[in-house]
Amino acid sequence: MRDATLLPDLNSLKDQARRLRARLGANGDTISHSKALELVAAQHGFKDWNTLHAALGNRAGPERLKPGARVSGTYLGQPFSARVLGVQALTSAPGNYRVSLDLDEAVDVVTFDSFSSFRKRVNGVIGETGVSRERTSNGRPQLELSWS
Repeated sequence: MRDATLLPDLNSLKDQARRLRARLGANGDTISHSKALELVAAQHGFKDWNTLHAALGNRAGPERLKPGARVSGTYLGQPFSARVLGVQALTSAPGNYRVSLDLDEAVDVVTFDSFSSFRKRVNGVIGETGVSRERTSNGRPQLELSWS
């Protein structure tokens, strides 16, 4: 069995199965979608699709960053405290994670005095240190987390 952190995400694996099925079908070999999923699992070194799917669900993020965990930090320069809704390891960028946060109080993400836009749920991509690569126009990280 392979290390699940090196695998593509679930949608990419399902797309791979669809492409395999279509390619085989174009050559006159028809297989079911479930058979295509099993072949993709075998190609990645897993016993079957269920084992591969379970391994994907067990990917680890930073130990302190789990669904339900409490975090604080800044989003677009605005301080917040929040509950983690979800974490997904990005196989396209190892060591990076897509996080979904439910902020305790909505933050204003607009800097103009005459206009406001409040967000209570935010998503972002962070590295292992909790800081995003993406920057605001003033050079600060869009999202910075610290674990409580």
